[in-house]
This record gives sequence, C-alpha cells and structure tokens, in this order.
Amino acid sequence: MSQPILSLKNATIYQEDKTILSNVNLEVNRGEFLYIIGKTGTGKSSLMKTLYADLPLTEGEGHIVDFDLVGLKDNDIPYLRRKIGIVFQDFKLLPDRSIKENMIFVLKATGWTIKEEMDRKIDEVLDKVGMKQYVNKMPHQISGGEQQRVAIARALLNDPELILADEPTGNLDPQTSTEVLEVLRKINENGKTIIMATHDYALLMKYPAKTLKCEDAKIFEVVQRTVS
Repeated sequence: MSQPILSLKNATIYQEDKTILSNVNLEVNRGEFLYIIGKTGTGKSSLMKTLYADLPLTEGEGHIVDFDLVGLKDNDIPYLRRKIGIVFQDFKLLPDRSIKENMIFVLKATGWTIKEEMDRKIDEVLDKVGMKQYVNKMPHQISGGEQQRVAIARALLNDPELILADEPTGNLDPQTSTEVLEVLRKINENGKTIIMATHDYALLMKYPAKTLKCEDAKIFEVVQRTVS
C-alpha cells in the first residue's frame, strides 16, 4: 500500500491567532480527485494555504508529498512547492510577459538552465491544455478561460505530484468553467492527484468526485446528493 500523498491528523488551521478549522483529519491517496466546498470564509483557502506552506501548521500532524508541515523550515518551502502545482482563481500571470516568458520565468526560478529543455517542456505542458498555439501571445490577448489553461500548464512545469486548485473557475462563466474543469479531470485521469476548492456546485453535479465541506470551523465528507 502506497503512502497517502496528503495526511492531516487532528490539525488546527489558524489565520494569525484565529482558529479557522479545527480537528482536521484528512487523507488523500495518489491519483485521487477531491473537491473542497463551502461558503466564502469557511476555510477553503486557509486550508489550501496551509498545504502549500503559506500558513504554518502549528497544531496536529501534517504530511504532504513527503514533507512534514509541522516545523517546516523556510528554506524547505521552495522544495515543497516544486512538488506541488498551484492554480489560483486570478491566474497570476505576469502581464508584461508573453505566455512563453511567463513559463520561462517559472522554470528559471526552479533551477532550469538549458534553453532547449525549457522550450521542450513549455511545448509539452501547453499542448496538454490546448494552448500551444498561443505561446507568443500576451496574457491580455487571450480570454480568461485561456489564461486559466495557461495557469494550469504553468502548474505542470515541474511535473508535480499534487495539484492544488484554489477556486480555479471563480472568475469564469459557466461554459468556460466546465472547459477548465474538463482539463483538470483529464490531467487527473493521466495520474495526477488534484485537490480543488470551489463554491461552484453545478460543476460537482456534472463531474462528481469525493467531496469535503468546510462549515462551522469543521471539515467533513459529504455524499454527492446532499451537496446543497
């Protein structure tokens, strides 16, 4: 039996000194697709930030992609994040650089140096999300949905073991949201583990998967038909 890619035991999630989620017990196995749902302010993003070490885990136990979140040293955080792909709601593309230059920026920041290898990797990840033809476009020249596809490609650059998608469809219309989720599901079908925070329950109905809900400072599994 392989080790879970993520394990939290009796963990408490804090935002400064405020308790956001308490007694979190969570296990995610490799290859799973997991939704985290809940109203705004119930802790979805705080949980995500804890998983990629933007918020420290100080209470309970936590392991993710073979890193211990409790007592994680600052100089270990970049290595943790190389094993995790992160997709944000607002894309976070650099507006003054082309799609390719955005990708090169990330690759150089994570230790890539050989131009031919970088070019090949950029072609590979953009092809996976159907954006290879836009490699030389600027972010403002493509739609929001296309920008999110690029953001997903960027998250794949270092072949992460886990992708964290925090409200990736939050700024998109329903049709575009469906297209973006289809990209994520295809990546999942190819073996990547994905945890997606969302408040878009229509997507859950269309693409059901294991679902956890944040509510009243707790997180718990819900069966699909009761999501409302």
